[in-house]
Amino acid sequence: MDLTELTIKQAHEGLKNGDFTSVDLTKAYLENIRKFDKEINAYLFVDEEGAIEQAKNADEKIKSGNFSELTGIPCAIKDAILQKGKKCTSASKILENYIAPYDATVVKKLKDAGVVILGKVNLDEFAMGGTGENSAFGVTKNPHDKTRVAGGSSSGSAATVAGKMACFALGSDTGGSVRLPASFCGVAGLKPTYGAVSRYGLIAFASSLDQIGPIAKNAEDCKIVLKEISGKDKMDATSQNYNFEEKNIDFKNIKIGVLKECFGKGVDPEIEKIIKNTIEKAKDLGAEIKEINLPSTEFALACYYIIAPAEASANLAKFDGIRFGLSENAENLFDVYLKTKGKGFGAEVKRRIMIGTYVLSSGYYDAYYKKAQQVRELIKQDFKKALDVENGGVDLIFTPTSPVVVTKIKEKQDPLSMYLMDINTVSVNLAGLPAISILAGKIGVLPVGLQIIGNHFQENKILSVASQMENVI
Repeated sequence: MDLTELTIKQAHEGLKNGDFTSVDLTKAYLENIRKFDKEINAYLFVDEEGAIEQAKNADEKIKSGNFSELTGIPCAIKDAILQKGKKCTSASKILENYIAPYDATVVKKLKDAGVVILGKVNLDEFAMGGTGENSAFGVTKNPHDKTRVAGGSSSGSAATVAGKMACFALGSDTGGSVRLPASFCGVAGLKPTYGAVSRYGLIAFASSLDQIGPIAKNAEDCKIVLKEISGKDKMDATSQNYNFEEKNIDFKNIKIGVLKECFGKGVDPEIEKIIKNTIEKAKDLGAEIKEINLPSTEFALACYYIIAPAEASANLAKFDGIRFGLSENAENLFDVYLKTKGKGFGAEVKRRIMIGTYVLSSGYYDAYYKKAQQVRELIKQDFKKALDVENGGVDLIFTPTSPVVVTKIKEKQDPLSMYLMDINTVSVNLAGLPAISILAGKIGVLPVGLQIIGNHFQENKILSVASQMENVI
């Protein structure tokens, strides 16, 4: 038996029945990391000794009978999420030697559940990018085709799961950063409702958009992780008192919206064909399919690329060479700032800081940032109307996760081409909604993702439908 093939649920059953131990499971994943990761470059840091120690503790917990579904399950953590005593670089030279002084709330919850943390994984620097190519520590390659990207920004999180180097991983999603890599790597990635999961201990990119979410082998595994990490946290004022409750959805009782704007021009014909076939399968299960449109979403990408850089320019101001991280010597304070940020930040991070500073500056604030916030409200209202099932709306919305096939490394070199990859995902973050990407099919060996969007705190509906769809795809 290849233990690294098992889902969380299957591994849990095996651990509970004594078929194998958490140490066995952990060693199997560590062996795969040694075999495959030199080429894939998913891990920035592997904690072999710590992982074995955690696995031994998990086995003791299991013997005592006091354990959860995640006890003894090996996982990876995106290196923008703090783990006490370990490096947390956010894939940036400016934080290359930064040691986290505390655990992020999600990490603390996973530790309390008895999870085995294998290490920290790669990402686009400060989570800025859709391909995984913007890391200061090299590109993460796609396990299905190593000439192609793994998607971003949670590139390492998706590649570790797809490459059988972790049973699940945590990522963060600001404009599609869990869903895009999940789609490109052929795994499941859930972006929860904004506020469903605490952001305390996540290095912020854009605070009104960021959300931590799981990447796993299927939707059911995402559900198991969500149950463990969600809920109110006194350390995060935006977190909500959310308790996930399972719900089994009968397709005969639901309406699925198909978003007109996500098909046609700009969408790869093969992707359109796969997603439309998937929609037909939902119809065969009894769902009512309704074509819908969200008029304001045509402005979503422009809106996102004003709001996100604006928030990033404020959040990244703290990396000044004074408080922590890289610090370059200079004759005066201003030059310390210039030298530290000039050397520490990569090109994409600098680009977004400059965009953000510009749109917030005197004389441009009303024309750009204020206008983008007004458009954001229109996008929220469009979704609210579309998902108002009591008044003729739909339960869920189906779209392709990405309009393009997994790209080759260095294929999307200009910023606009890279930003356009986010076109189907950013509006979900602007509205604070939950969404999942699951495997819908393949073009050759290259995976294609189906995105399922639901209303606020209706992850139970999304996950039930996603699991059933995975069984028929």
